[in-house]
Amino acid sequence: MANASTDTQTGASAAGVKRPVDKDATGVGAVVSAANAFLNTLDADQQAEVLLDFSEENATAWSNLPCGSTCRPGIQLSTLTDTQLAAAMKVVKLATGSGKGTGYDQITQIIKADDVLNSAQSTSTESAGPAPSDGASSSASADPSATATPSSTATDAPTDVPTGTPPSGGTGGGGMGGYGSGVYFLAFLGTPSADGTWQLHFGGHHLAVNETYKKGKVAGASPFFIGVEPTTWTDDDGTTYSPLEKQRNGLLALTSSLSTEQLATAKLSESFSDVLLGPGEDGQFPETKEGIKASSLSPQQKKLVLKAIHPWVANVDDATAKKLMKTYERELNETYIAYSGGTGLDTQGDYVRIDGPGVWIEFVCQNGVVYRDQIHYHTVYRDHTRDYGSEFSFS
Repeated sequence: MANASTDTQTGASAAGVKRPVDKDATGVGAVVSAANAFLNTLDADQQAEVLLDFSEENATAWSNLPCGSTCRPGIQLSTLTDTQLAAAMKVVKLATGSGKGTGYDQITQIIKADDVLNSAQSTSTESAGPAPSDGASSSASADPSATATPSSTATDAPTDVPTGTPPSGGTGGGGMGGYGSGVYFLAFLGTPSADGTWQLHFGGHHLAVNETYKKGKVAGASPFFIGVEPTTWTDDDGTTYSPLEKQRNGLLALTSSLSTEQLATAKLSESFSDVLLGPGEDGQFPETKEGIKASSLSPQQKKLVLKAIHPWVANVDDATAKKLMKTYERELNETYIAYSGGTGLDTQGDYVRIDGPGVWIEFVCQNGVVYRDQIHYHTVYRDHTRDYGSEFSFS
């Protein structure tokens, strides 16, 4: 991993140099101020973990896998104090959307799901993944008890079974195979500022948030990977969570609106066990778009395409999401919808894609890893021209 970056504004990254915090800042300024407030809670060694070069190596080092297989750039949440953790998550909250079931709310649900996995795996003698270890877990989110029951029956091999040695250290209920709310990482690639270029890099199992800032504006809200297992569960307090419900329902509404003839046009000849443009596949967009072109759809179907796109775009702050949606609406007639397997999004290999001049979205169903008698979801949102703020070329 690249060395910690130097603060170009203060000339140092060491603790003791307090960074400016403006409690009245708005927009990107508020994100920068929150980032500075978080950095002010850290010692020099911790700051060195968080502040990294904005290099292609660091920016592309995200994954959907548990940390037992690969860790991320940045500081692990389980190593933070309660005060530091609250400051870290405030940065993420200000940088992401405010909608219910999208943005920050969805991110916190994905993290809760990983606690469900950790709890299920640690209590089941038939669990998948490696043997128990001293994996770290944060106290940031509760360890809810899922009503779903892990099973040892599977019909196809999932693609995110953890391998290697899970991280050690920390206490609590996390870490079995790298699962748990503490096994998420936060990094700032480049120095947070309102006039420079830098990236907020946050993620862990089934989550990768990459938001790039240039001159006080969001230059890129992708790649954004989000998946979940189990797909739904009920917490001890009776709250039911279905983190990807909006994504799935939007695509179901779209595909169910297609006629038999339209479905035949949209059908892909390939089959998919995972998303095509996941981690390590930067810039590998297919040369030829496939499926049915949105220009051939009815006005109502076109609205359904935009509604299907929105939950992924709503990951970023509301103002930026609104601008991106206007762009994707202008590009709608050149956007294609395609699917493979079935359109029910309830069976291994069910796959839906939206591919435009800018927007790229994939949703795929896989057999479960811990809950092996169920399916789970992998999805990714990319942009042909805006990934990583257009800072890197992947030709």
